[in-house]
Amino acid sequence: MKQTTDNDGDTAVLDRPEGKANAGKPAAGKSASGKSAAGIADAGKTDAEKKEMQKKMEAAGTPGPAHKALTAFVGDWKAEVKAWCEPGGAPNVSQGTAKTAWILNGHFLQAEFHGEMMGKAFTGQTLMGYDNIKQTFNSVWVSDIQTAMMTSEGKGEKGNKIITLEGKSNCPATGRRDMPMKTVYRVVSPDSYVFEMFNDGAKSMEITYTRK
Repeated sequence: MKQTTDNDGDTAVLDRPEGKANAGKPAAGKSASGKSAAGIADAGKTDAEKKEMQKKMEAAGTPGPAHKALTAFVGDWKAEVKAWCEPGGAPNVSQGTAKTAWILNGHFLQAEFHGEMMGKAFTGQTLMGYDNIKQTFNSVWVSDIQTAMMTSEGKGEKGNKIITLEGKSNCPATGRRDMPMKTVYRVVSPDSYVFEMFNDGAKSMEITYTRK
């Protein structure tokens, strides 16, 4: 680096040779040897081993029987919603609708729900899928009356006719955080299923879906 000063002694100019700051550093995505991450992973592998790795990656990314079970939730639905503010109390009952469809070439389900909460209309969306690697069902819920994303994961039983997911939630009304949350999907028939939610062990919501 070269520094020069003008005749009045007021101005300093720094002359930094181009490229020296990054001298000796590997390019993005490469190691010091110049190999990419993928190249390092394949280093020393035989063609047969590489093909086997590719096969495993493709299998992990291919929808299977668990994904097929989620087809039970695809369609246009009417919804009867029961919500409990206090355990054992009378539920608030409201009506809603939902539309669920496959997205991303059958890898995930996307459901859009229209309903009411405390007398106000709202819209929510659920993204649901099955992780072939972890062997778990996974769900994300968002809505236009929340800034939090509710995430949960779990297992299926009875041929995945019952799917139980668990996660944690926060209550803005009470200020409680990381409360245990459980949601259960129960396929009743080809034209009906029930969704249940439990917060801290107490049932807080039940939605009965009937195909339109």
